[in-house]
Amino acid sequence: AVFTAFGLSTSAGLNAYLPLLIVALTAKYTDLITLQAPFDALTNPWVIAVLVVLLIIELVADKVPLVDHANDVIQTVIRPAAGAILFAGTSNAVSDIHPVFAMALGIISAGGVHATKATVRPVITATTGGLGNPVMSVAEDILAFTVSVMSILVPILTFIAMVVSGALLWRWWRKRKRDRLAAGTMTVSGPPSTT
Repeated sequence: AVFTAFGLSTSAGLNAYLPLLIVALTAKYTDLITLQAPFDALTNPWVIAVLVVLLIIELVADKVPLVDHANDVIQTVIRPAAGAILFAGTSNAVSDIHPVFAMALGIISAGGVHATKATVRPVITATTGGLGNPVMSVAEDILAFTVSVMSILVPILTFIAMVVSGALLWRWWRKRKRDRLAAGTMTVSGPPSTT
């Protein structure tokens, strides 16, 4: 359950409503997830309908340059909150883990992914003139869907894949940072003096 919770809350950092909707439908129509109160409210038909509407809005808004940046600002609160609900609701927080601790883990998981997305997206906008935004958004939606489904079906494998991916991303980022510092040092020092 904890591995499922980590996967779902992480995918909420990319799209808040997609993993919530997947969990709601899975809990309502299958035995793969059982939500305890108060999280079982996600299976209410009205809640599912609202999630569908919010997901459609999110899918459209995230594809439009500039609108996607405004959406990311709004989602700064919503995505970590969705991550907290997903982590606490799917990890049996009421009985196994303290709910506050579970929600904090969900906020950190979703918030970290959202912060990365919100940092990378303006760079993509600037380097592609906004043409890369819809492509990146579709890739994020596919990734959020895949991670959500895989977190329910094969949670341990999904968790391992997320840890390995995170480690590779961290390593790449540190190497890139070192390369930039090295390039900056070379240009500052300039050519040797001939006098």
